[in-house]
Amino acid sequence: MGKPNFVLIMADDMGYGDFGVFSEGRVRTPFLDSLTGESVCLSQNYTGSPVCSPSRAAILTGRYPIRTGAVTPQETLGYDRIALRETTLGDIFKANGYATGLIGKWHNGALDPRYHPNARGFDEFAGFRGGWADYWYYNLDRNGSMVPSDGTYMTDLLTDEAVQFIDRHASEPFFLSVMYNAPHTPLHAPQNFVTPYIEAGFNVDVAIVYAMIEVMDRGVEQISEALRRNGLYEDTVFMFTCDNGPAFGVRWDHVPPGGTGDTTRFNCGLNGAKGSVLEGGVRVPMILRWPAGLNGGTENHQLVQFIDWLPTFMDMSDADPVDGMRPLDGDSVLPQLRGEVPPTAPKRFWQFSAYSPIGISNAAVRDGDWKLVRPALPLQPATPEDQRLADEYVLMDILYKYEPEKVPRIFDWPEPERVIDDPPRPELYNIADDPLEEHDLWHEHPQRGAKLLNDLENWFDEVERERRTIPDDERIGV
Repeated sequence: MGKPNFVLIMADDMGYGDFGVFSEGRVRTPFLDSLTGESVCLSQNYTGSPVCSPSRAAILTGRYPIRTGAVTPQETLGYDRIALRETTLGDIFKANGYATGLIGKWHNGALDPRYHPNARGFDEFAGFRGGWADYWYYNLDRNGSMVPSDGTYMTDLLTDEAVQFIDRHASEPFFLSVMYNAPHTPLHAPQNFVTPYIEAGFNVDVAIVYAMIEVMDRGVEQISEALRRNGLYEDTVFMFTCDNGPAFGVRWDHVPPGGTGDTTRFNCGLNGAKGSVLEGGVRVPMILRWPAGLNGGTENHQLVQFIDWLPTFMDMSDADPVDGMRPLDGDSVLPQLRGEVPPTAPKRFWQFSAYSPIGISNAAVRDGDWKLVRPALPLQPATPEDQRLADEYVLMDILYKYEPEKVPRIFDWPEPERVIDDPPRPELYNIADDPLEEHDLWHEHPQRGAKLLNDLENWFDEVERERRTIPDDERIGV
């Protein structure tokens, strides 16, 4: 068996309840449903963060995102960027003789050419560098050249680009990342896909979300068929996952006609959603098919986090590390995928707050069956001027998506000050017994809780200390 190919497909803001097989029939995803029957399905797959940029940084580097500098989606401040000293998945596989491609959403360095995917190990890029794009009136970045939309629906365009990449590179090993925008806002979908969900009784917002997912499901099938057509089905690692849990709200500029901005929907009872370190924000499906290397049609219940996938990919392909790689936080889970039980359960961490990280807010650690959560603080702007700054950044974000030439790549704007309240006590859950996080066991197990809190605090201090060694000129794009 030679080097396997890799096709890593990631949806955006999609949860367990957005798969037909898990949704009790709410949404139609016939291909993804069938894919579960021939794949390893991981029931405890966790993202690197409850939001997009840091979560993607985790899978691209195998390291906790705070270390890498990619701490929030705020691209106009450079907080989406993976520091230039980091080694990416693209760097590693390119150095190991793979053709590397990234189709779709990048969001790990939007405004500065030093962070362009072509500069981070990907031979080919076709997509958009920021956090979202209009599905009809986008500007497609093709290897650094901007191509105006021809009216093709964005999801279909990304599918076509992925299929063409496979056709071009069928005779050599390749690593292709397909990062769909769907079902991230703005809420846009072909009307013929939306109407059946409206008729089924869903509100306009949710109907469009489900339609966006159904179009994407069709695209994933077309990518899979391209592998079959080229004789690559057996020895391609074909994966589908999501960057974080579902978004249950729509920003004011993304509310569709007739909508209310409410995308709250079924998510299998999981607590929380995008932005939260509760299970609904960070626990997402992972469907992995590799006929030549793994037995399909199985479930795997081992704890896996996004930081574990890069070392796993390297293990699957016998890839050599590259010079200058920083230590990985993740571990290969290939033995677990083949049925082995690890001698000890991994300990994994999360933290997210808008702007610079704040360790006492919205942070969690998982150790075996136990999970400690530090609840999210409100973190409101401290003054009217800070609120004005925050609003300006949103307007700049919108401008960049439609008229990128008007947005400078160098920013020296200040970060808004926030009111940081005293944190409430942490919460403690046994995820094996209580996956919906309904029963806080802090008072029943105070010593266990205190130990996990100490672990979380030490971890945060370590990764934040490393982040602060990133040169300032990288953080602000000078």
